[in-house]
Amino acid sequence: MPSYLHETFVELFRHRPALAAELLTDPFQLDLPRWRHARLDSGELSELSPTQRHADAVVVLSGADRPEPSKPAAAVVIEVQLRPDDRKRYSWPAYLTSLRARLRCPAMLLVLCADEATARWCATPIEVGHPDWVLRPLVLGPDQTPVVADPQVASTNPELAVLSSIAHANNPEQREPVFEALLAALRATTDEHATLYHDLVLSALPAAARHHLEALMSTGLREYRSDFVRKNVNQGRAEGRAEGRAESKIEAILAVLAARGISVPDDARARITGCDDLDQLNLWIRRAATAGSISDLFTQNG
Repeated sequence: MPSYLHETFVELFRHRPALAAELLTDPFQLDLPRWRHARLDSGELSELSPTQRHADAVVVLSGADRPEPSKPAAAVVIEVQLRPDDRKRYSWPAYLTSLRARLRCPAMLLVLCADEATARWCATPIEVGHPDWVLRPLVLGPDQTPVVADPQVASTNPELAVLSSIAHANNPEQREPVFEALLAALRATTDEHATLYHDLVLSALPAAARHHLEALMSTGLREYRSDFVRKNVNQGRAEGRAEGRAESKIEAILAVLAARGISVPDDARARITGCDDLDQLNLWIRRAATAGSISDLFTQNG
């Protein structure tokens, strides 16, 4: 089953299909056919055979003063690859030939990777077998991902800011400006997208970088204390503090009962440890001090 990281990478293109063209023209400096519109197309690339092939995403570029504006100018197969998989050596060429035949336009392959080792594996040329027919996948790993450190640029392209944050979080010189640009992007986009992108970045970052971003989002000295940041970060911290207080009260209840020699059966222990209501826990602490048995703790509708 695809991982959360895999699926959310794909979501970037579902939300902004034009991202495919931007990544091809910037990092890879490709000269794409003129186009005006970008749309998501079916990722179903099967032929009339039992074999089923499905790409992660397909983006179709069209328009831009063409004789037939609705006719595709180019198509891009998007694949998110988080680890080497030898089966892709055979399916990727088939994706391109199937898509080219279906849409009658040039077809390209763009592969996104979260680490450089996988990116190098994906970039290995694929010898199809026919003379001079070699597929060289266009691979976007951390080293090829643009550094988005300008908040204005990030605000106009939050998806690219997300990719940049994940790719360059481990670079001490780039981390701070890249994260600040990301926060500007989260503030500029919708709450739904901001929540999705915030979760994606935090889930993809190593612990040290994640803590750095969380600290940056929660500090009161930054201008990026938007409603989104307050809602997601400060609420999370408040919940964390409440959870910590509940745990300390649970420990106090069990300690008092143990000190007074009162046995705590498994079902009673589960009820106590599963409670997160601070008022209820405070009541049980008071009762534990005078209870003669465990049943006294839960009397009087407590």
